[in-house]
This record gives sequence, structure tokens and C-alpha cells, in this order.
Amino acid sequence: MKIIINISNFLKKNLPSPFSIAVLLTYLTVILALWLTPSSNSGNLHVLEISGYWAKGFWELLGFSMQMMLILVLGYVLALTNPVKRLIDRMVNVASSMTKAAFLVTLFTLIFSFINWGLGLIFGAVFARKIGEAASRKKIPVNYPLIGAAGYSGLMVWHGGLSGSAPLKVAENGHFLMDKMGVIPLSETLFSPMNISITLALLVILPLLMWWISRKTAVKMINLKKPRAQVEHLVKITGAEKLDHSRLFSLILGFTFLVTSVYIAIRAGSTRFINLNYINFCLFTLSILLSKNIAEFLKFVKESIGAASGILIQFPLYAGIMGIMKYSGLFLVFTNFFVQISTSGSFPVFTLFSAGLVNFFVPSGGGQWAVQGPVIVEAAKQLGVSIPKIVMALAYGDQWTNMLQPFWALPLLGITGLKAKEIVPYTLVLFLAGGFIFVLGLLLF
Repeated sequence: MKIIINISNFLKKNLPSPFSIAVLLTYLTVILALWLTPSSNSGNLHVLEISGYWAKGFWELLGFSMQMMLILVLGYVLALTNPVKRLIDRMVNVASSMTKAAFLVTLFTLIFSFINWGLGLIFGAVFARKIGEAASRKKIPVNYPLIGAAGYSGLMVWHGGLSGSAPLKVAENGHFLMDKMGVIPLSETLFSPMNISITLALLVILPLLMWWISRKTAVKMINLKKPRAQVEHLVKITGAEKLDHSRLFSLILGFTFLVTSVYIAIRAGSTRFINLNYINFCLFTLSILLSKNIAEFLKFVKESIGAASGILIQFPLYAGIMGIMKYSGLFLVFTNFFVQISTSGSFPVFTLFSAGLVNFFVPSGGGQWAVQGPVIVEAAKQLGVSIPKIVMALAYGDQWTNMLQPFWALPLLGITGLKAKEIVPYTLVLFLAGGFIFVLGLLLF
């Protein structure tokens, strides 16, 4: 355990902010393009050509950015609704000991994250916070950082779940790699035997692992008070403003969304209709139905929107990186390298490792798919490897190193009051266990 703590402290001291990482990766990509790709002989300086590629790609992922922001914001809104809050309170009562808390927080965070990564992230954070508040109130010693790490464990399964960026994106008509790989149905990615087996293994092994660790680590008393509820001043509601506070009006809107989503599913007749847009539509539906009224829904949206700021400001940088790789031919250079060192059997594992490494610099599944997707798809075609399997190998690599990348832990750290260096010793254990499961799954299927 001491070695793990030393590694976590090293990462904490040497990792810059996620935005700075995106900037550094941009400059690294420019340098690699200058070094590894030829000029187009247009008469302009090579560096200016590359700057043009960057600018050309800068705005190409605006639609995708909006999809990812909505997933996080609407998932956050769901976690704030009273029905979900009551569910968490009941779970806290069941988690009456340290070992039960470690097991249950991990298990339910994984389940909710499989359904939606934004919902799972916020659910896990709120669940961990509630456990800490209950322990503080009842004066029960706990290992609060371990509980916080358990609340972050869902980022280990999200990309293989129902809100996974890459699998959902390639299931859409007109996605940016459609001319190279066509449309890949979810039956070959998220609902494939490989992904179902790997996800079930994670759902069984990770909660048991956290249960075991909770028995071996020290506990202590914590002083974690419940945040004071904000006092809402009564304001007289008049005129059309009453609609915002009408339960009936919000139910009519919610059921309109619900009927439409069911109609879309029935009309499709297969899993092909499940994509990023449909997931967001369903989240919108549930958020409206579970909120008391439109006013409460908008209040929750306002509270949630800050969590999506990283996506808003960083995705254009990742789109620019994608533009350099695509228009300069840099991705072809990388493709040839992967082909040279890989065989058809080893390429999925190499994809896992490379995706895990890239995730440190592109801490976004959507951004990573945009940057790395063209590379691995071209290499898979040359090696004759199943493209759906390669899509999932990238997804596993992305979610795998989330356990060491603090970017998506920021909402959890804010809610729980913990620091990254406090939870990393335990997320590192999850990282090691998950790596074994992912590699074994890719080799067996």
C-alpha cells in the first residue's frame, strides 16, 4: 500500500490541469506532424499548413460536443431529483458497516454508470458523501477516501455501457468515419458476448475487491457535516409563470417525450436506434418526469451545467488535434507503425494499451475516439481485425486509465470534499484489476 501511495503522490505532483494537458498535446501533435509528414508543396511554410489543418478541424466536433455535454448535465440532473435522492438514502441505511459501504457504493456506482456515465458519476459522488455524513453523524470510523474511490469506480465501465461514446457514435448514420467502416450496430459492440462477459466480470470482481480492501485498511473518525439547505424565498407566482411551477404541465411534457421515445424504439425494431441522440432524449424524458415541475428542472440544470465546462472548452482543442492528424496524413504514419508491430491477434491488446496511454492526454472518450479512431480503424482494416472488437478495445483502454486520470473525478472531489491524492491509492488497485480483466477478455474472444 505504501508503494501505491508514493505513485499516487507522484502523479498528483506531475500532472498539470486537464486544459493544459490538451494544450500540450496540441503542440506535441504539431511537432510530430512537422517531423513525420511532408509538406503539400503549396508554397506555404509547413508549420502554417499544419496550423491551417488545426483551424479546419477546430470546429468539426461541435455537434458531438453538445451531445457529450447533455449526457453529463442530464445525468447530473437525474441524480438531483427527489426520487433518486430517496433511493440513495435507503441505500445508505443498508450500508451499515465499512465493508458493506465499500461493496454497495462500488456495485451501484458501476450499475448506474453502465446505464449512463454522467448519472453514475454524480450518483457515486452523492452516495459516497451520504455515507460519510452518516458515519460522521453516528460517530462511526470509516475509510472515507476508499468510499470516495468506490464512488468513482463507475468510470471503469462507462465506455462499455449504454452511454459509451465510441460504440454509440459508430452506430449513427453519418458519423465521421462512416466512409471507412460503415455503421456498426450495438449488437456487435455493447451487446456483444465479449462486452457482456467483461462487464459482468467487472460488476462481480470490483465490488468484492473493494470489500476486501476495506477489511485491510485503517479507519478513522471524520467530521463531515451535511450542507445547509438553501433558503428559498417565497415569491408570488403570477400569470404565465405558473406554467413553470405546474406539475401537470411538466407531466404533459414528460409523457410527450416518453411516448415519442417509445414510438422511435418500436418503429426501429432493433437496437440500431440506440445512439447518443436517443440516450439524451431518454435522459431528457426522465429528468422532466422525475422533477417536480419545470422550475425545479431548470434549477437542477443550472446547478449541473458547471460540471460540463471542461467538455465545452476542451473539445475544440481535441477537434483541432484530429484535424492535424487527418489532413496532414499523420494518422497514416501512426497506422503503419501499429501494423508493423502488431499481428491480427495482438492488435486488440495494443489498442487497449495505446488507448489507455492516450487517455492521459485526452481525458474524454468522445475526444479520444475523434483523435484515435481514424488510426485504429485504418490499422484494423489492414490487419484484417474485427472493427467492432477494435472499437471496444479502445473503449476499454479509455475507461481503464480513468482510474488514474483525475479529470472526470473533479465533480466527485467537489461533492465529497476529498483530494485526488487521497483516492488514487485505491483507484490504482481498481486500475490493476481492470487491466487484467480487459486483457484476458480481448484474448479470449
